[in-house]
Amino acid sequence: MSDITDEIGLVHREVGTRRVASEEAGSVLLRRTFGTGVADVWDAVTSPERIARWFLPVTGEFRVGGRYQLEDNAGGEILECLPRERLRVSWLIEPDSGSGFSEVEVRLAPDGDDRTVLELEHVAVIPEEFRSQYGPGAAGVGWDLALLGLGWHLAGGGLSPQDAVEWQASPEAKAFVARSGEEWGRAFAASGADPETVTATTVATIAFYTGE
Repeated sequence: MSDITDEIGLVHREVGTRRVASEEAGSVLLRRTFGTGVADVWDAVTSPERIARWFLPVTGEFRVGGRYQLEDNAGGEILECLPRERLRVSWLIEPDSGSGFSEVEVRLAPDGDDRTVLELEHVAVIPEEFRSQYGPGAAGVGWDLALLGLGWHLAGGGLSPQDAVEWQASPEAKAFVARSGEEWGRAFAASGADPETVTATTVATIAFYTGE
């Protein structure tokens, strides 16, 4: 496994907004290059067996229009699947509620024969009270952790589910979360957010993830 500081620096982060029907949605975008081919990365992000090894167990009907459910996490519908290029899904904590807008899109592009650029974009309409308290880092830190796990997996490493739970309470994990939260604060500031909001939401997000 690579150094945590190195892992943080491998990801490009952006914060934005867009209109979804009559509502304003927030977006976080992560971009990272992995040292393996598109076929391998695509398999890692779409194969249920491999997803369980770096993220969470997942069940469902794995086809466009099918439903999926991550264990104790989000679920939704598979909206679009263009093999080795793009996967788009709805992403809801209560997928059967029929309310809310939240979508995740993963895009892949080759960078030579043995490197792949992955972009992950999460667009969601967030309740104002949650957005004003935590800002974009609430989603961004979680996706940083996911890409950390994916990177370890693609490099031939990774943690067992039990080890992953223990790692999340470790000083190394808390240091990773703190750095991730700070980087999302910088991305939030770059999007035009005022400094006081950036500071407050960054502190709240780091505390939420570390439990401190």
